Amino acid sequence: MTEIVKAGENLFLALGFLAHEAEILQLRAELMGQLRLWIQDNKLTQADAAERLGITQVQVSDLVRGKWKKFTLDKLLTLAVKVGMHIRLELDRAA
Repeated sequence: MTEIVKAGENLFLALGFLAHEAEILQLRAELMGQLRLWIQDNKLTQADAAERLGITQVQVSDLVRGKWKKFTLDKLLTLAVKVGMHIRLELDRAA
């Protein structure tokens, strides 16, 4: 049976990850997506993006290809802030 995940839902939960793991993976995926858009919107080559981000071109390639296992949440946060993104976490204590 195929499960359809609606927009705004956590895909990683549907894939069977534990809730706390799924939340972190979702954050990583969202940050990677925003960084890919930053590269695209600024019309950067991978080499240019690597220089601005302070990482290697191979790492930029991994980023734009969505290889989320290669990036920690901390690393992605650092890259996002480095390019001027403002990160805001919403905490829901009602869980």
